[in-house]
Amino acid sequence: MHAFSGYSSSLLQEEGFDFFTKYIGIPSQETLPIPSSLPESLPFTSSQVVPLPFPMAHGTTTLAFMFQGGVLAAADTRSSCSGLVACPASQKILPIHSHLVGTTSGTSADCALWKRILSRELRLYQLRYGRRLSTRGAAKLLSHMLHPFKGTELCVAATLCGWDGGDLFYVCSDGTRLEGSLFSVGSGSPYAYSILDQGVRWGLTVEEATSIAREAVYRATHRDAYSGNFVDVYHVTSKGWTRRTQYAANCADNLPRLFLSHGDTEVSTPKIGCSTKA
Repeated sequence: MHAFSGYSSSLLQEEGFDFFTKYIGIPSQETLPIPSSLPESLPFTSSQVVPLPFPMAHGTTTLAFMFQGGVLAAADTRSSCSGLVACPASQKILPIHSHLVGTTSGTSADCALWKRILSRELRLYQLRYGRRLSTRGAAKLLSHMLHPFKGTELCVAATLCGWDGGDLFYVCSDGTRLEGSLFSVGSGSPYAYSILDQGVRWGLTVEEATSIAREAVYRATHRDAYSGNFVDVYHVTSKGWTRRTQYAANCADNLPRLFLSHGDTEVSTPKIGCSTKA
């Protein structure tokens, strides 16, 4: 059974994307009734919610912002489960297609699954219509796909970073979809915002933007126990996305380079461990 059954006919009419013509074969000109509830045969409505054996404490630091050189996305690499560091080298920025990446926060398995589903749908759209779906359309599609799972254990919070004029969208597993120029998501986001709010501006160079993003994630990992290990940085432009050199988030020896880029002459932060072992 297809996971998309039960949507209304108004879904994704923009950019020639016709949901019912694509999946069900019903002409878009027909007026379709909006179902009052999802079919009872769907697994997430018919099965009982199984309680977790222990509380899941999610934590991460992801961020993305727009500037004159494109869109920059950064995230730490620590995946945690309650008080356990489950993986020190988790990839939280996932490429979706050549001009679109997404930062992910929530349950790692859920984020990876829905990234693959979105990548598949966008590729099918490109093959069918001969062009890529815009970032706005991709965010709308993901929002509609996630909305039926509202109230379940599904936990996905993604920031879609694309370049078709410069677009940044936050999408949550309850169907929330927000457009903006700067987002930080995760348990370390309050600390990251303290750096981003004072440093991000439109006229930044690529190196300045990268430096601010790295410093913001570093500050978050210094205060947030659920964030840490390394910093991944992706840069999205009209030519596509590129991955910047990975940066050790727990190494204070790299701080002078970050501070000097903002005009400071010394570093007062005490040294912390600089081991890069997993």
